[in-house]
Amino acid sequence: MLSISQRGAAMPASPIRKLVPYAEAAKQRGTRVYHLNIGQPDIETPPQVLDAVRHSDFKVLEYSHSAGNESYRRKLVQYYHSVGVEVNHQQIIVTTGGSEAILFGFMACLDAGDEVIIPEPFYANYNGFAVAAGVTVVPVTAQIDTGFALPPIAEFEKLITPRTRAIVICNPNNPTGYLYSRAELESLKELVVRHGLYLFSDEAYREFSYTGELLSVLHLQGADEHLVVMDTISKRYSACGARLGALVTKNQAVLDAAMKFAQARLSPPSFAQIAGEAAIDLPADYFEGTKAEYQRRRDLVVRRLNEMPGVYCPNPGGAFYAMARLPIDDSDAFCQWLLEHFSYQGATVMLAPATGFYGTPGLGKQEVRLAYVLNLEALDAAMDCLAEALKVYPGRR
Repeated sequence: MLSISQRGAAMPASPIRKLVPYAEAAKQRGTRVYHLNIGQPDIETPPQVLDAVRHSDFKVLEYSHSAGNESYRRKLVQYYHSVGVEVNHQQIIVTTGGSEAILFGFMACLDAGDEVIIPEPFYANYNGFAVAAGVTVVPVTAQIDTGFALPPIAEFEKLITPRTRAIVICNPNNPTGYLYSRAELESLKELVVRHGLYLFSDEAYREFSYTGELLSVLHLQGADEHLVVMDTISKRYSACGARLGALVTKNQAVLDAAMKFAQARLSPPSFAQIAGEAAIDLPADYFEGTKAEYQRRRDLVVRRLNEMPGVYCPNPGGAFYAMARLPIDDSDAFCQWLLEHFSYQGATVMLAPATGFYGTPGLGKQEVRLAYVLNLEALDAAMDCLAEALKVYPGRR
């Protein structure tokens, strides 16, 4: 009998999407589902961005350069300059979403069997990219009681082996919303320099920082060869479906290797690059409104959660996610129960069980991730559903 590959068998299911069939069944029963399981914002994509695609005029939809259109990469240089990052257009490879940037980074810098250390809980798809690249994820645990602050550097040191090649962070963090401080980033920089490692930084949520300084690892001095940024326009401009990202580094060897992978997949999406160029021309104050709206949503969700008996949610410093500890026995079972067996005033809420964001077995059983990507009225109603569900859930602890 034919069998699938070991890689295919090892590929984990997405904790963000694996409950979709239960949500679809709930909707077929007439239940409204508030989707807090996935980071799909309801904020409209800027009209200028959509218009640039609608009004584009060409006879042939051609391949772009494998690194992305030079015009777009030069626009990105302007964008990075606006956030204090000095790079040139030849230090940027445009990718098919931030996902491809992460995969290119893994493939260019690590060999099969190498290890990457990642603070957990972490973006669940890092596991999938690691499986695709044949890389082993080694988790170092951040604690909810510290708000998911960076674990002590000594904990990283304990995990470094001859196979360790990189440390991966997401800043601001998905799924916790934690915003790393300059001191934490400097300590990581010193660590990777001392041990000859790469520091990969996923900066998809850079614009959405509420409680601290807006920092990229590329602001750090004296470690250019070690630093690789993975970026995307998906969340920045509410353009998740564009599938447009970037790998940014000053390490020429990494760029040369990543370019070969970029050539193998030919080119990033052409229409998305047109949209991306238009996005960079948005008014300088564009992010003020979206950031303020996400902060209002964060404040509502965190307040409502911490008002529920037995629930604890640290206040996220950035992004648009929150991790909450609930008085439940099993977050996977609870999230499925919400969709299969519960409704309140004709509605229920879809959450992401936190088990899929941890690499250490058994962690996250009492935690869930919530994406506060809906309007305030919908978020308030979703919190009503969750509060009522916790009162009657048979697995309450």
